[in-house]
Amino acid sequence: MKRAHIFVSGRVQGVFYRATTQEVARRLRLRGWVRNLPDGRVEIVAEGPEDALKALIDWCWEGSPLARVEDVKVIWEEPTGEFEDFVVRYY
Repeated sequence: MKRAHIFVSGRVQGVFYRATTQEVARRLRLRGWVRNLPDGRVEIVAEGPEDALKALIDWCWEGSPLARVEDVKVIWEEPTGEFEDFVVRYY
């Protein structure tokens, strides 16, 4: 079990990036959340097997069809096991 804290920049808000991230993460059986940040980036915290997290990170570089991803930064952290699902946060 691993935890990835991901920051995605580019044209990633208003293009269904969060909703599509949720779909991909759930398909990969990851747990955590995704949210928009005031500075235009998208923030993701996900926990699960390392191979599934790497697949999510790879997907982050592509993003939703209307997205234009410029950068993906990943911080590896210790997992907490606090999540039961993968959700979109709205704050």
